[in-house]
Amino acid sequence: MEILCLGLSHHTAPVELREKFAIPDGEVGAAAAQLRDAPGVSEAVIVSTCNRVEFYVAAEQAPAGLAAVREFVAARFSAVESGAFFEHATASGVRHLFRVVSGLESMVLGETEILGQVKKAYAAASESGATAKHLNKLFQRAFNVAKDVRTNTNITRGAVSVGSAAVDLAEKIFGKLAHCKVMILGAGETSELTAGALQARGVKSIFVANRNYDRAAALAQKMSGAAIHFDQWQQHFHDVDILIGSTAAPHYVLTTAQLTPIMRTRRDRPLFCIDLAVPRDIEPAVNDLEGVYLYDIDSLQAIADHSMNVRRQELTICEEMIERHAVEFGEWLATDWPKFRATGSEPQQAKTG
Repeated sequence: MEILCLGLSHHTAPVELREKFAIPDGEVGAAAAQLRDAPGVSEAVIVSTCNRVEFYVAAEQAPAGLAAVREFVAARFSAVESGAFFEHATASGVRHLFRVVSGLESMVLGETEILGQVKKAYAAASESGATAKHLNKLFQRAFNVAKDVRTNTNITRGAVSVGSAAVDLAEKIFGKLAHCKVMILGAGETSELTAGALQARGVKSIFVANRNYDRAAALAQKMSGAAIHFDQWQQHFHDVDILIGSTAAPHYVLTTAQLTPIMRTRRDRPLFCIDLAVPRDIEPAVNDLEGVYLYDIDSLQAIADHSMNVRRQELTICEEMIERHAVEFGEWLATDWPKFRATGSEPQQAKTG
């Protein structure tokens, strides 16, 4: 049995391309089941986050399995063409997944949010019947690898989430954040992590707007903030200093047309916008408005780089641990271990149409 992966990430594609291939959380289970039913595919898991969209499959034959994934991607995304996709086969695919869940492939090296995201993706695939013996074993081992890496290395030391990096950026702009008023659009995991990071830096005034008001209220209560009905957030926007966009909307929720009249009432007060959503929440053109400073998720890379030294020193230890786990999984997967190893660990670029 072959373990295969086809995907793209922030390493290979900018946000404007990644958002074209994003799959909403509520659809990943059904999509994995559809992929499992493709000819040449036995099992499937789809991971779709802000920074990556990756298709993992178990297949009897690598060429047929990869061809099936390519056809699935082409059909689902209306033949959007991109040379940004990478492919991993068996040994390389196993190592890649272990690196992903351990935070070694993340924009913020060692970040912990990705593990929860992959667990949710696997659970959705499992509940839809898309996984069986091989991917069940693979993903359970991957979660053990992540735990091993976090427990026995310093790779997670410091701010290791996208939300924390966003707050670092806000602090560089405003200095102390205690006086700032923050509005968060969305009430999911990224919003909660970002709100927690803001609160830890002294922010006392947080508004949360979400299409599901109960979720907004729950997050606001945790943060000692205020919940807002999503269709009323603009009414509370006049005094906001920092806007965080982190919804699951398939389109822009803040546009230039909406923001222009609001900015006229703010009397030269700057507005700092951090768009953590993929697809993006905030129309890029708002950055052209006077007094508006917009950063999307790719912009956080430079901020994240400043706190990487300690974690980079841990990379060798992490990679040695991952290799040991990969070897053990390979020995379980097939008796023909030389074939497993021969697939290599470097991604192959593939054009997907």
